[in-house]
Amino acid sequence: MGSEYDDSATFSEYTLGPEQLDSIERVLQNDLIDSGVHSVMLIDMAGNIIAQNDNGQCDHDLYSLAALASANFAAVDTMAKIVGEEEFSLLFHKGESENIHFSKVNPEFLLITIFGKDVTLGLLRLKVAEAIKKINEVW
Repeated sequence: MGSEYDDSATFSEYTLGPEQLDSIERVLQNDLIDSGVHSVMLIDMAGNIIAQNDNGQCDHDLYSLAALASANFAAVDTMAKIVGEEEFSLLFHKGESENIHFSKVNPEFLLITIFGKDVTLGLLRLKVAEAIKKINEVW
């Protein structure tokens, strides 16, 4: 029985040192939490939390949320391809009191923000874009 191995598949590894992780966590705090975001996570496409920060008042199950967020993003990515788009680089879900914004940091990472009515979507998108630029500079 031979195994089917696809040697064209690529898997990337990432390693963050303590200084890089601290820098990313500072970006999450300064650019997003200090702007009124309730909670923010940097996750990989498998749903693993790389970095996280919140305003101290969130009691969400972040591990389940990260896993579901990565699956949601993957499903929407597939939908984009079906309709002829390369990708939909961000998603937004609006609730009565909490909203979730997903944004692709790079091909391997997503930034998930949870925010309330006190933060406008326009301001959030601006702050997320700034944070993503800074996070990518850390790598």
